[in-house]
Amino acid sequence: MQDSISEESHPSALDHPMDETGPGQSATATPPVDSLETLMAGLQNLRTEVLLGAHRRLERFSRDYPGEVPLSARNLAHYLAFRSLDLRPIQRGLARQGLSSLGRTEAHVLASINQVTRLLGQLTGRPVAGLEDEPAIDYDTGATTLRDNADQLFGPPSGPREVRIMVTLPSAAAVNPQLVMELMEEGMDCARINCAHDDAQAWSAMIGHLRAAEAQLGRRCTVLMDLGGHKLRTGPLEFKPAITHIKPRRNLLGRVTEPAHVHLLPEGTGQDPVQARGQYAFSLPQATLDGLQSVDELRFRDTRGKARVLRLVEPLPKGGWLATLDQGAYVSDETEFVLKRPDANGHLSPVLSLRLGWLTREPVNIRLYKGALLHLTRDPVPGRPALVDDQGRLARCARIACSAPEALDLLEVGQAVWIDDGKIGGRVESVDASGVMVRITHCRPQGSRLRADKGLNFPGARLNLPPLSPQDMKDLDFVVAHADLVGYSFVESRQDMVVLMDELARRGGAGLGVVAKIETGRALENLSEIILATLGRHRLGVMIARGDLAVEIGGERLAEIQEEILWLCEAAHVPVIWATQVLETLARSGTISRPEITDAAMAGRAECVMLNKGPYILEAVHTLNDILVRMQAHQHKKSSQLRALRLCAD
Repeated sequence: MQDSISEESHPSALDHPMDETGPGQSATATPPVDSLETLMAGLQNLRTEVLLGAHRRLERFSRDYPGEVPLSARNLAHYLAFRSLDLRPIQRGLARQGLSSLGRTEAHVLASINQVTRLLGQLTGRPVAGLEDEPAIDYDTGATTLRDNADQLFGPPSGPREVRIMVTLPSAAAVNPQLVMELMEEGMDCARINCAHDDAQAWSAMIGHLRAAEAQLGRRCTVLMDLGGHKLRTGPLEFKPAITHIKPRRNLLGRVTEPAHVHLLPEGTGQDPVQARGQYAFSLPQATLDGLQSVDELRFRDTRGKARVLRLVEPLPKGGWLATLDQGAYVSDETEFVLKRPDANGHLSPVLSLRLGWLTREPVNIRLYKGALLHLTRDPVPGRPALVDDQGRLARCARIACSAPEALDLLEVGQAVWIDDGKIGGRVESVDASGVMVRITHCRPQGSRLRADKGLNFPGARLNLPPLSPQDMKDLDFVVAHADLVGYSFVESRQDMVVLMDELARRGGAGLGVVAKIETGRALENLSEIILATLGRHRLGVMIARGDLAVEIGGERLAEIQEEILWLCEAAHVPVIWATQVLETLARSGTISRPEITDAAMAGRAECVMLNKGPYILEAVHTLNDILVRMQAHQHKKSSQLRALRLCAD
C-alpha cells in the first residue's frame, strides 16, 4: 500500500515477537536489543521517526483540515509512519523485558509508544520529559472512538453481538415483506440495496417493508445503497431457437396418465411460472385471451408435421387460460395455431390464426477452453459461441460485448483479463477497431461457461473512467432521499472521494455516511489518502470487497491484504465491512463448508459482516449470528480474549 504497509509484511511479525530464522541462519543473526539503555535509545528514535513521518503525511492534507487535524487522522498518520519501519529488533528486546512489543497499537499508536517509554524511564531511573507535547489518543479513547464511529455509521448491533450483520436484499424483498421481517428477526442490522439491480420502485418497496419491520420489532436497521459504478460486465447473449417439447405425463409403460398442462398468459407477464413436469407456459395478447372460451380448441401441426390439439379448459385465477395437450409436441415460435370453435350445429369452425409467444428465452451456451480465443467487442452485439466447420476447423471464435466499450480503448497486448470473479482468465492477444481478442489461459479443465452480465476485470489497467457514472448521478438523488449510507463502488483515489462528497453536498446529503468499497489495486494503494481525505467531513466506513479485490491483486495476496486493511482502518478508527462470499455455500445451497466457518469466525474482527442473497439466506444469518457471538468471547481485533476454557478445567 502507498504510504502504509510493505508488500512483504506478515501479520505474525507483530503478533508474535520472536526470532525469525531461515535456512542457514542462527537465532542471533539479528543482534537483539537487550539492554534497557539501548532499548530506551531505540524507542526514543522510533518516536522521533513516527512524529516526523506523520507530520510529512499530514502536510499533504492541510487543505482538507482548515482547522484542527482530527485525532483519528493524526493517529492514522502516526501508524503509517510507524509501520513504514522494521520494528522487529526493538520488539524482541521489549518482549524479553516483559514489556509491550507494540504489536497491538493500531488505535493508539503514539500513546502506546509514550507509555512504554515511561516504563523504560522508570526502569532506568531516567524519566523522559515532553511526552505529552504531541496530541495522542490514549488506549481507552482509541477503543471507544472506533466503537462510537461504528454505532454512528451502522447503529448498535442487535442482541449481545458486537459485530453487525449486513444482508444484500434480493429482488423478492420488494414484494415479500415477511422475508424482510424474518431477516431482521434473525439478526440483520443493516440492509444493503444494490443499485445495479432492480429500480427505484422496487427500492422504495424494500425500504418501506424494512421501516414497517422496524416499527413492529422496535429496533433500527440502517439502509446502505451501493452505487453501481462503472462495473465492467459482459453483454447479453443470443437466444437459442424458441422450441419447446411439450410432454404429457406417462407411466412406466409409456401410456399417458395425465395431459400436459399449458398456461396461456398475457404478454408482458415478465416471468415464466415454475415449469414442473407436464406444465408449460406461453403468452398471447390480452385481447386474444379475453376472447377465448372453454369450448375452444387450438389446432396445429408441430415442427415434425404431426397434428395436435390444444384444448382450452378454464380461465386461470390471475389471468390467462389453462389448456391441455394429450400428445407430445414440438412447438416453435413459427408454429401456426388455428383457433376453432363449435358453431350452432356443433361443428368446429376456424375463428383466427395465431402464434404463441415465449415468456422467457434460454440463452445460448458459450463454453471456453484453455487456448481458445474470445472476441471482446465494442459493439453491443449479442454474444455467441464459437463455430466449427464440417472438418472440425474453427470457422469463427466466440464473442461477447463489453458493457463499457471505452474501456477497451486503453487495453494493450499482454493485458490480463479476468471474467466472472476470476473463473475465466486470459490475456489480450490483439487490439483493433472492433474490440480485443483474448486468448484464454485459465478455466476449468472441462471448460468454463461464459454468461451474460458477469464482471470484467483488467488488473493494473488505468481505464480513466469518471468516478461516478451517469446512472450513479441519477441514483444519488434517490439515495440521498432514502438511504442512511451510500456505497461508493470502484473508488480509487482521494479525488474520487472529493467528487462524491461534492455531489452529496449539492443534494443536501452532507450528513450521509459513506462506505468506500476497496475493490481495485489502485484503491488499495491509495487507501490511506482515501481515508485521510474523508475523515472529519463524512461518517466513513470501508468495505473489503474481496471478490473483485482478489481478482485484481491475486488470491495469494488477499489473505495478507485483508489484514492490512483491517489494521489501517483501526488506526483511523474507521469501521470495516467484511464482504463477499461469507457463508456463500450455505446461503445458496443450504449446506455449509468448513472453510466458510473459519472465514466467518475471522470476519468477527471487523465491525460489520456482509452476507449476499440466496435461497437459504435466513439460515445463513442465523448461523453467522451464532458464530459471531461465540467468537467475540475469544477474539477482539488482533487480541486474544483469554476467558476461562472448559477444556482446561480440573
